[in-house]
Amino acid sequence: MTIIDLRSDTVTQPTSAMRKAMFEAPLGDDNYQEDPLTKELEAQAATLLGKEAGLLVTSGHQGNLVSILTHCNRGDEMIVGNTAHIYLSEVGSASGLGGVHPRAVLDRGGIPTISDVEDAIRTGYNIHWPNSALLCLENTHNFASGTPTPPEKINELADLAHANQMKVHIDGARLFNAAVYFGIPAHELAAQADSVTFCLSKGLSCPLGSLICGTKEFVSRARKIRKMLGGGMRQSGFIAAAGLVALETMINRLAEDHDNAKRLAVGLAAIPGIDLDPDIVKTNIVYFEVPGTVEEFCKELQTKDVLCNSYLTQSGKRVRMVTHYGLTAEDVDAALEAIESVVMGKRVLK
Repeated sequence: MTIIDLRSDTVTQPTSAMRKAMFEAPLGDDNYQEDPLTKELEAQAATLLGKEAGLLVTSGHQGNLVSILTHCNRGDEMIVGNTAHIYLSEVGSASGLGGVHPRAVLDRGGIPTISDVEDAIRTGYNIHWPNSALLCLENTHNFASGTPTPPEKINELADLAHANQMKVHIDGARLFNAAVYFGIPAHELAAQADSVTFCLSKGLSCPLGSLICGTKEFVSRARKIRKMLGGGMRQSGFIAAAGLVALETMINRLAEDHDNAKRLAVGLAAIPGIDLDPDIVKTNIVYFEVPGTVEEFCKELQTKDVLCNSYLTQSGKRVRMVTHYGLTAEDVDAALEAIESVVMGKRVLK
């Protein structure tokens, strides 16, 4: 039986066009900035996000860390959402490796409020305080059900940060999902950011890789930080070849993932015992409550060849399912049948 894998959009497989491009890729040494496809990918990424330059990194986590360490000195403070991926799910790397102190603010609905960020910024001189150097935002927001944030809200927060001599970084692992949802170019979501990352290996379906985009001066410094973290690459054209195909062919089709997520959410909401408001689902991430423990549910569902994960979200512990390339509407319907059988089995036992 076919496995229906809803754990994450990181489980995507490269398309045949990507595999062909990787096989045929001309190669150079990126450490010397001589890999032609890497340079082309970095330039295209920068253009898409309205920035001067781009930098290929191995992962979104590395991209966020490189950006934070480029913007901040040791002992500086970054303001970040209390359920942001940077704050919860990146091994404390900003503080552990960079000595950057995170100050968490509420980010319900995927974005902090102006007043909360304003209250968190340390203004004036106080010998006891770290320097507020960076504001980190996330778009779309993983733990807020993949909620996309519109450009006007991002710009309002960025203006506040810049008025207080702070930089702004956007963790845009799924930034193109937000752009597709709003029907706008991605650069409108990144216009006021000093740096922005996006992943190639999630909805865009590449085997690995992420991009950082910013000014030429920022990217020049970030390149050295990447090297410091062991992220310097050699024949990175294999990665870039897939990335170039992704930027050309995989962005607009993200709407299909959103449609499948909505189909999944509506179907889940119709199953007695499942707690979910399908209107919350805007992009490709679905969180919901189940009878019993989420761990038991995921384990039982796996016996029916449907894979999912459990996460601690803004509303407590939930099951997470993520739609992606390679998953069809028929797969969603089959998953719903399996889910209903597990849930109804629990109800019968009670």
